[in-house]
Amino acid sequence: MTFGRKVAKNRYLLLMMMPGAIYLLINNYFPMFGTVIAFKSVNYSVGILRSPWVGFDNFKFLFRTSDAWTITRNTLLYNALFIVVTPIIAVTFAILLNEVRNRLAARFYQSIMFLPYFLSAVVVGYLGYSLLSTEFGFINTNLLKPLGADAIAWYSEPKYWPFILPIVYIWKNIGYSTVIYLAAVIGIDNEYYEAALMDGASKWRQAISITLPQIRPIIIILGLMAVGHILNADFGLFYQVPLDAGALYPTTNVIDTYVYRALLTLGDIGMSSAAGLYQSAVGFVLVLTVNLVVRKFSKESALF
Repeated sequence: MTFGRKVAKNRYLLLMMMPGAIYLLINNYFPMFGTVIAFKSVNYSVGILRSPWVGFDNFKFLFRTSDAWTITRNTLLYNALFIVVTPIIAVTFAILLNEVRNRLAARFYQSIMFLPYFLSAVVVGYLGYSLLSTEFGFINTNLLKPLGADAIAWYSEPKYWPFILPIVYIWKNIGYSTVIYLAAVIGIDNEYYEAALMDGASKWRQAISITLPQIRPIIIILGLMAVGHILNADFGLFYQVPLDAGALYPTTNVIDTYVYRALLTLGDIGMSSAAGLYQSAVGFVLVLTVNLVVRKFSKESALF
């Protein structure tokens, strides 16, 4: 079959695919032209293409700054924690939701869990403020004060935020991950569970021996995608939720927030472009590496 005939045969499928393909080109591929900015000192009067090349000078600020270790450590540790904890909690909720036989109740629980995912970071930040405000926050005024405990200045104490940020992240994003895993769990052939039930397997044994092996490819694929963004922090989480409090920088400052503040101060888009390219390059290498390791153990589970 010639190429023209293939196109004619699948013209309706291609037509349906076109809006997504156009969006992908405009949103993901056309902006790649901007990577040249990372190697230039942009002069707006002459334009990007005619601006002078500066080599790797724009990358130096990430490594020579006194905050380089702090922002890299925070970014890696938080994302590593999210990569490990999110699948565990999401898979657990997915298995539990799959056991809910009342469809109305199951949809209600899914909606309640999914709702925070659609909230903007600004809204989440002020919800957090309503809980953590020193003078008016719910925790200080309704929990600590009746117990006779002193109010905690949450926005002045960095030591609390390695616990607060993961809790907020999981609360906001766990619904999205749960729905993905729930779709995978629902797709498992029910005959496996019927055979296990006849053998006297408990729900725990069914989850360990049937559910987890069956959805392992989905867990690995989502894990690989998350590893690719290990240097890309959730900007809203780390900027809006702590309300950009300077006292909290030791535990809330990550690469994205540092670059944003530097861009506001210096206005150097070459520097911010270099940071974005660095994050993408490291993520690309990590995805290739982790995928290679996965292929050695299970080719079927590898992303490519």
